Amino acid sequence: MTSTDTTQATQQARRRLNTSKAMVEAITQEMERDDSIVYLGEDVGEYGGIFSSTTGLLERFGKDRIIDTPISETAFIGLGIGAATEGMRPIVELMFADFLGVCLDQIYNHMAKIHYFSGGNVKVPMVLTTAVGGGYSDGGQHSQTLWGTFAHLPGMKVVVPSNPADAKGLMTSAIRDDNPVVYMFHKGIMGLPWMAKNKRSIDIVPEGEHLVPIGKARVAREGSDATIVTLSLSVHHSLDVAEALAGEGIDVEVIDLRSLVPLDREAILDSVRKTGRLIVVDEDYLSFGVSGEVVATVTDVDPGLLKAPVKRVTMPDVPIPYAHDLEYAALPTRDRIEAAVREVVS
Repeated sequence: MTSTDTTQATQQARRRLNTSKAMVEAITQEMERDDSIVYLGEDVGEYGGIFSSTTGLLERFGKDRIIDTPISETAFIGLGIGAATEGMRPIVELMFADFLGVCLDQIYNHMAKIHYFSGGNVKVPMVLTTAVGGGYSDGGQHSQTLWGTFAHLPGMKVVVPSNPADAKGLMTSAIRDDNPVVYMFHKGIMGLPWMAKNKRSIDIVPEGEHLVPIGKARVAREGSDATIVTLSLSVHHSLDVAEALAGEGIDVEVIDLRSLVPLDREAILDSVRKTGRLIVVDEDYLSFGVSGEVVATVTDVDPGLLKAPVKRVTMPDVPIPYAHDLEYAALPTRDRIEAAVREVVS
């Protein structure tokens, strides 16, 4: 290999993409590999997805495989379920997770249960993608995460990437999975110019085939004094807090769950065994959700692992406000996370 070839290979290995482009790359590579994959949903064709989740796919694969649907979530999710049971591998986009109310019967009583109802004879290899999260004043019917709701309902895997590389790897794994997978992407990590920017929304993404195993958490930052367990955009906020506190001698470990179903409970336990302190950061609602499940993962096994009471930094049990200042008062912001860490380590 010449020096030029080596330089090009290094550049390719370290190329940087935003999250939306990483998702599209995974979908493109899988659609080129497997003709049974189609993508359908509202504004996924000519518009390219309102969060750039399908940009360029229509031009590459045509209207037979990139299908713009009417505004009828019940109809097109049902279409995807039927296609999956007949041997295709559809990706279906629910524009906002908040819209699950109009199509919950298709999602929960059909997509999630057909394999069970058939005694394991019928597979539903389908990916349901959906946008989640607040932070840009879109009101209480467009800004929820609701991953706890999906995770609470048996029969579906649930994945939530926090960065471009994981967005590609989890999408590839979701498409290849023979089970229904709900793939939830936060608008704040997509790297779009009109969203609030963070330094990790554009990052190194491997070329070619890249898979991230579903059900395996990631240690985003190692530490010894306290554990933050979190996911999605809150991983970025937690890392910012950890980096800031490191200058004061407070060493925070950050666990990025990446997957809620299956949940990597061992990764949570391993970290808390090391630090003895736990903060859970979750943009979903406080009650009956992910944060309580993470805490129970520790207390059900050994409450004695904890040197201090657990702190939960979550969305309070109220509709997400439209007004910018009120919305940020409710979201799990860096200030709220930092205050929780300081309280636990003190």
